[in-house]
Amino acid sequence: MDLKLEQKTILVAPLNWGLGHATRCIPIIKALSENNYIPIIASDGIALALLKKEFPNIQTLELPSYQIEYAKKGQNFKWKLLKNSLRTLKAVRQEKKIIENWIEKYAIDGIISDNRLGVFGRKVPSVYITHQLNVLTGNTTWITSKIHQYVINKYTECWVPDHPGNLNLTGKLGHIDSVNTKIKYIGPVSRLQKKLLPKKYDLLVILSGPEPQRGLLENHLKKEIVRFEGNVIFIEGNVESEQKIVVKENVTYYNFMNSTALEQAFNESEMVLCRSGYTTIMDLAILRKKAFFIPTPGQYEQEYLAKKLKKEGLAPYSNQNDFRMENIEEIQDYKGLPRLDSKIEWMDLFQVFKK
Repeated sequence: MDLKLEQKTILVAPLNWGLGHATRCIPIIKALSENNYIPIIASDGIALALLKKEFPNIQTLELPSYQIEYAKKGQNFKWKLLKNSLRTLKAVRQEKKIIENWIEKYAIDGIISDNRLGVFGRKVPSVYITHQLNVLTGNTTWITSKIHQYVINKYTECWVPDHPGNLNLTGKLGHIDSVNTKIKYIGPVSRLQKKLLPKKYDLLVILSGPEPQRGLLENHLKKEIVRFEGNVIFIEGNVESEQKIVVKENVTYYNFMNSTALEQAFNESEMVLCRSGYTTIMDLAILRKKAFFIPTPGQYEQEYLAKKLKKEGLAPYSNQNDFRMENIEEIQDYKGLPRLDSKIEWMDLFQVFKK
């Protein structure tokens, strides 16, 4: 039997909004390859750059940028996104046309879109990945959630990387009252695995997210970190052509790390200081690491998750401008993220592409 005749080509397209959407697609891309599918990767910006480094032998394609920008002040976050919405909608319309062309050009048999609104095909099974069935935007939450759910209904299936029921990580973000048969809860997804390694670092700092907020937090933490007495590994979240390592006293700085190196760094670290992005939260739950969160100013999703985890006694958080290095000691008063390990049955999920 010629296995190549049975292989199907699946386009995997994560949103370029920080690195979270791209990194949580890494185990999906690996699972496709391991289960006799041919993945093609499509994205833009640092998300595409990261995936090219992770999968140098997999074909990559570039999609139009949504041109997502953060405001310098958190209270202006929503209005900055609204200001950019026309450019985003233009990019979505462009990628719809591009995808229709690619389906024919590259003989694509299925699509997995991680929050890219225009990446789906009418002629092939299309899956949408999101942890935000409800999109929190303050007093406009009702309409942004309805719009997002309307988009989701265009797809064959929607995969939510969380558990159903009350024991979950996303809370009201990933759970709605109405029944939708397209929604499948697949469990937390992480490119990292728990390993028992000797402790090398007292604290791991890892940054991500769009500018200028990533850079603002980097500058703030570099001033604060000098007062931390233990060993620190500081990953800036700048995906560049070459990895750069700088050692200053007790702090080792990296511009970025690939998955293998990052997995080792996490497992060698006692505590983590990071954004409260959902992909990071899934990683920490899998790794069973205690963390301190600094949500991106004005980003309702991250602020909600940080407050949820603090209320449940799992992890402390601080506003960006208020954070001081002494706050890190609060970690000891919290339980840490719950162990929600689950084995994902990839072959069962990939049955959608055989319809």
